[in-house]
Amino acid sequence: MSDEKPWYLSKTIWGALVSVAATLGAMFGLGVDAAGQAALTEAILQTVSAVAGIIAILGRVGATSRIA
Repeated sequence: MSDEKPWYLSKTIWGALVSVAATLGAMFGLGVDAAGQAALTEAILQTVSAVAGIIAILGRVGATSRIA
């Protein structure tokens, strides 16, 4: 793998975090099936991607130097 991306844009990372959260939730009586976990992972990833885009735009708008 030669392509790099930030950890927060990784489906694997978010899938693992959702899996851990679902397991902890099941321990407290909140059940989430595999389809729900996949949907939640995708929703989180899309939200993180959108927020990252907004931060990039705001960073560029607030920059004090030009892009060369």
